[in-house]
Amino acid sequence: MPIKVRLTLWYVILLAITLVVFGSLLYVVLERSFRSEVDRGIAEKARQYAQSVEAAMQTQLRNVPGGPEVAPPPIDIFASPDVYVALLLRNGTVVAKSSSLGEASLPLLSAALEAADRGEPYGTTLTSPSGASLRLYSQPVQFRGNTVAVVEVAQSLANVQARLRQLALVIALGITGTLLVALVVGAWLAHRALAPVDTVTRAALRISRAEDLSQRLVNSQPPDEIGRLINAFNEMLGRLDDVFRDQQRFVADVSHELRTPLTALQGTIDLLRRGAIRDPQEQREALLGLQSEVARLNRLVSDLLLLARADAGREEIERRPVELDTILLEVFLQGKLIAEASGKPLKLRLGHEDQATVLGDPDRLKQLFLNLVDNAIKYTPRGEVVLSLYRDEPAEVVRVVVSDSGIGIPVEALPQLFSPFYRVDRARSRELGGAGLGLAIVQWIVEAHGGQIEVESQEGAGSVFTVTLPLVMSPRDSSPAESPATVPVAVAAAVPRPEL
Repeated sequence: MPIKVRLTLWYVILLAITLVVFGSLLYVVLERSFRSEVDRGIAEKARQYAQSVEAAMQTQLRNVPGGPEVAPPPIDIFASPDVYVALLLRNGTVVAKSSSLGEASLPLLSAALEAADRGEPYGTTLTSPSGASLRLYSQPVQFRGNTVAVVEVAQSLANVQARLRQLALVIALGITGTLLVALVVGAWLAHRALAPVDTVTRAALRISRAEDLSQRLVNSQPPDEIGRLINAFNEMLGRLDDVFRDQQRFVADVSHELRTPLTALQGTIDLLRRGAIRDPQEQREALLGLQSEVARLNRLVSDLLLLARADAGREEIERRPVELDTILLEVFLQGKLIAEASGKPLKLRLGHEDQATVLGDPDRLKQLFLNLVDNAIKYTPRGEVVLSLYRDEPAEVVRVVVSDSGIGIPVEALPQLFSPFYRVDRARSRELGGAGLGLAIVQWIVEAHGGQIEVESQEGAGSVFTVTLPLVMSPRDSSPAESPATVPVAVAAAVPRPEL
């Protein structure tokens, strides 16, 4: 069932319940008001006629057996076609009655007589032999402190019942008419209120069928719930578009990275199989080339697997106290070999070494800083790479700064620097053997250790990578020769360059 139909039905049902309750209360209140009006009228007539009879007895003073004999006052002035009046003695003898009664008479009820003996009035509802309802009111007539007679006044409730039937009809018709109008108006309002939702739905279907996530919904709504929904939907489309574009680029990059070494492997294998390479030295070189390409593929697949497991949250890291200065020393020694093997006029320095302990995985931390060192060496043709360690005890962090005097990074490339397969200079990166995954892995390792990484760079002037990790106080930190809160430790290191 459509939402607008449900909204209309809920609105009409709630309104119907409200109107029925209100109509019922109105009917009950008016019914009691009509009956009270009848009771007040006949009670007043009964009191007035009883007072007239009592006054007549006081003036006439003629005794007869059973009480004073009275010539009753005129009775018809208190009656009307639907109002009946009678004067009865205690034994039920009718002394006088209104002409509206005709041959009929009003009964003297035992309850009315008992109330009269106490000097109290009495009221009740009777049903005539014809089935008509009567409202009866009895008023005692007293002489010298004794009840000698009873005045009874009755009024037909036919008019009251007719008025109540008319009232019930008006209420029923009013409720029915109101609900019909509410149904039409509610359906129109629901359609009008939900029309933007239909527009959003149709537009979303068009975008989905066109498979073009670059389209956006036009938001002409005020800043209400619908307007916020459209804005949120457009934002979601933007993020989906970015994700799909990244996915397409990722698949293309992976395919390209795999195709290059596979092509080289296929070509070398074909040459070896056809016997085109007969010289033993050339065969050894070909096999070394195959080994190099296989190693490159192995590194690429391992890096891809690591990033995939990290994104899925399935890659866990070990957490234990690690002496970061020791890790950096190992990185320096390996980096020195890399720098020497590169054949560049590059200086890798290790300065004063301070002591700092962090909580983490020593293998991943070593991988982190070795990637930065390797990157710095690749993109620094000459000059030096410096690794510095700062322990900031007030902030309870350790900062490892990798700076170099290399080629630098363009400012517009910095936001995408840590994206998988992103490379500032694709041709140069591929020539240096980079697949563009090193810095993505670096960022994941840093974040997995609760740290941050920042980059500052200027083209032609080098780059500075700063890794901040939480500091862990270890027993060796409490030595008497403890260094100041912020201690620079000059350690030659490598600056990360975008490998992509």
